Order: sequence, then C-alpha cells, then structure tokens
Amino acid sequence: MINVIASIQVKPGRLAEFIEIFKANVPLVLEEDGCVDYQPTIDVPTNLPPQAMDENMVTILEKWRTLEALQAHLAAPHMATYKENVKNIVEKVSLKILQAV
Repeated sequence: MINVIASIQVKPGRLAEFIEIFKANVPLVLEEDGCVDYQPTIDVPTNLPPQAMDENMVTILEKWRTLEALQAHLAAPHMATYKENVKNIVEKVSLKILQAV
C-alpha cells in the first residue's frame, strides 16, 4: 500500500474556489484502478501543540494499492485538466509518498 500526503498551498482568498475544483475531480480519481482513498482535508483548530495552522493549506490524503497505480494517476488526463484549472490558484505543492514498515 502506498500512502500519499500532498500539501497544496493555495493563494489567499482562493480556498473555496480551489476546494470546489478539487472536489469535482475526486469522483474521477476514485474510479481509477488502484485508488483506495482520496480526500481533501483542511486544518481543524484544536489548541494542541505542536499543531501548526495554515488557513491556505489543503492536505490531500491518498491511498494507492501500488506505486504503479499512483504513477498512472499522475499521468491521467483528468489530472492534466485539474492542474490546468488550478494553475492560477495554487502557489506550491509538496508530496510525501510513504509505505508502511
């Protein structure tokens, strides 16, 4: 199982717009071969240290059966469309690709 934590920094004031575009793409991703889970999340205030809040960050939690399924996802046509739709909204993206030990 491959786990992915994708952190997407959105331009200030554009979070709702980004989430709307992202959520429209989720059903297409969930239909991909090898996708187990794919969901956007945002920070929840808890007052628990050492939590760092960022109102412009969306964290995507993903689970894929194999690395090959993840690679196919990244090359999928609907992902190219999604990237085009958010290119002026997103400031930065970082990925953590993880496997249980």
